[in-house]
Amino acid sequence: MKVLFVTPEVEPFVKVGGLADMVGALPKELASLGHDVRVVCPLYGSVKRVGSWTPRVEPLGIDVGDAAVWARTWETRLPGTEVPAYFLENDHFFGRGGVYGDAEGAYPDNDLRFIVLARGALTLCLQLDWIPDVVHAHDWTTGFVPVLLNTTLRQSPLGNTASVFTIHNLEYQGYAHRRALSFARVPESEFHSASLESLGAVNPLKAGLYHATKITTVSPTYAEEIRTPAGGFGLDHVLRFRGGDLIGILNGIDADSWNPSQDAALPAKYSAESLGGKLACKSALQLRLGLSPHREIPIFGVVARLVSQKGLDLLAEALPYVMGSMQVQFALLGSGDPGLENAFREAARRFPGRVGVHIGFDGSLARLIQAGADFFVMPSRSEPCGLTQMYAMRYGTPPVVRSTGGLIDTVENYDERTGSGTGFRFNDATPLALANTLGWACSTYYDRPQHYRSLQVEGMRRDFSWRRSAARYADVYTWARQQRSGLASTTP
Repeated sequence: MKVLFVTPEVEPFVKVGGLADMVGALPKELASLGHDVRVVCPLYGSVKRVGSWTPRVEPLGIDVGDAAVWARTWETRLPGTEVPAYFLENDHFFGRGGVYGDAEGAYPDNDLRFIVLARGALTLCLQLDWIPDVVHAHDWTTGFVPVLLNTTLRQSPLGNTASVFTIHNLEYQGYAHRRALSFARVPESEFHSASLESLGAVNPLKAGLYHATKITTVSPTYAEEIRTPAGGFGLDHVLRFRGGDLIGILNGIDADSWNPSQDAALPAKYSAESLGGKLACKSALQLRLGLSPHREIPIFGVVARLVSQKGLDLLAEALPYVMGSMQVQFALLGSGDPGLENAFREAARRFPGRVGVHIGFDGSLARLIQAGADFFVMPSRSEPCGLTQMYAMRYGTPPVVRSTGGLIDTVENYDERTGSGTGFRFNDATPLALANTLGWACSTYYDRPQHYRSLQVEGMRRDFSWRRSAARYADVYTWARQQRSGLASTTP
């Protein structure tokens, strides 16, 4: 099949979150299965020009607003593959450092910016004379793609192209002014509650949900959670309505990149069969963050955005009790809410040598924490899929997680009777529940070392690669194409 990914971010060129990891990895796996896969993304000012880039001679005229917007198209390849990646250059809409916003907040013209992406990606297909069987769109930024295929472009050569729309995080919906309709050249008749309209505004995410041929999300449990009022962020009724076309497929990880036996960022390599190098990583982590060099004391690692969704306020509140009652260390890397940043800075001052904190992001330190920590803490209030817990298990670092979304699907709870499992789960989003579970992990480390080692090895041996999930996506593309073809034969 011919599959086009339309995305606001793609690893390793531009990344804000897990969406970029998925779009950077899944096309590679699909290409290895024999599919013709291509990716389109905006050329932001912050895009890293990895590899060789070639500009297309022919400018791209994108039909938006009162007059066409012009863009230059740059072509490169996803590293290590022959998968083409196209970047749309337009300084007015994309030539800024941020993807979605800056320090002052979201860009006020995000609705227009990402309509340019949606229309530009589809127009590029026509210019290339390459008509995909399926367009795979991602989150609210590409919600207009299925709408355009069902309306304005229905009678074009793209009329039989199916759409698959992936929800990475339902919380972000991209509410926009009604001006988005005329800018996208979408009929005003689509401004109603069973299409684009929500609370009197245009909701691009809702539009994608109603118009996509098939809908996926990034874990089976999250697919169930978002159909409920508690997890649906106002769109649970839409997802129940489209329930027959909604499929939860667990995200994977790049198992070649995230491999402790060949990770160049680590001071020592190791594997499930030979864990010795992990101790060297632990020592390096302690040195890097100013932790006391005690090998026998367990380190709890954190790599996260410091926001309430990730449950880091629970950790900040539980930390004084944990540090007063357990012989443990903490290594934290992250940034976000200023109050949480200050809380963890204060914890590092209050517990010198026991709490090490780096505010910001550092890719090499993130990998060192995954490898050098003994446990990985992820107390998320909600987590559509989560990748860092899979990285942690891959690196022999059993995670401590709250039972939500993809954390349920990926972390098997430790059974103290048998020693089976890959980590520790708790249910209540409270500091007490987190502290008790950290204590459970700590006692396992000290009192049941054979069980702790079993958790490490079992986690390292789990297959979190994209192989299985890519095959599931290929099935979804086939179903979408078949469904679209059926509709095409009966719909004028």
